[in-house]
Amino acid sequence: MDASMWIAKTGLDAQQTRMSVISNNLANVNTTGFKRDRASFEDMLYQNLRQPGAQVGADAQAPTGLMLGTGVRIVATEKTHTQGSLVTTKNALDLAVQGEGFFQIAQADGTIAYTRDGGFKLSVTGQLVTSNGAPLQPAITIPPNVASISIGQDGTVSVETAGGGGAQVLGQIQIARFANAAGLQAIGQNLLKETGASGAPIVGQAGQGGAGQLMQGALEASNVNVVEEMVNMIETQRAYEINSKAISAVDGMLRFLNNNM
Repeated sequence: MDASMWIAKTGLDAQQTRMSVISNNLANVNTTGFKRDRASFEDMLYQNLRQPGAQVGADAQAPTGLMLGTGVRIVATEKTHTQGSLVTTKNALDLAVQGEGFFQIAQADGTIAYTRDGGFKLSVTGQLVTSNGAPLQPAITIPPNVASISIGQDGTVSVETAGGGGAQVLGQIQIARFANAAGLQAIGQNLLKETGASGAPIVGQAGQGGAGQLMQGALEASNVNVVEEMVNMIETQRAYEINSKAISAVDGMLRFLNNNM
């Protein structure tokens, strides 16, 4: 295969991967707390046929080199952790983080996952859980016969019982932050997992130490911008087409060469 055909093929592969990333962003435009992904490109190794500054004569050096690139590849996909817009739901168990930080969710294997999706529900025992039944950590259990639930900006959970007697504090929801949130691993179900790249979680009270505040009765929408993703999709489509045309052009050149030799 001609080198230029292979180079154009790497362009096709890279643009196809980018289209998959864009498609996933658009598919999750209505997913609570979803953070859009961005594909990062890098050029591949070069064939160094002549080194810049190489001696080309007794008293002359080449001002530039002769280096042929071998294509492109997707080196990483990175989540953009910008704030999504807040949607008011007036549901007492819906929470949104304004600023940095994640809710901590206990997993069946004993590990902790992290999410920006604050659409919590009550389990049969009154514990705050995600839509998939995974419990919030630290655990918050709402007693029966509660008239109202109040969650402060600092995460303090208090309730008023139906029989009166004043507010009763049940606990406090804590927020986890990371030195490199982009290094978290997405595992599905709106959950992220700690990795060596993200660093260990910094757990603390909401609104303190750089952690965001909590807003009750609201959810954070996806930060996907549909218009921006559509522009990226058109750009990717055009790049894919031009790489395909490059393969067709090289094929025509080789065919001409074979027919005229």
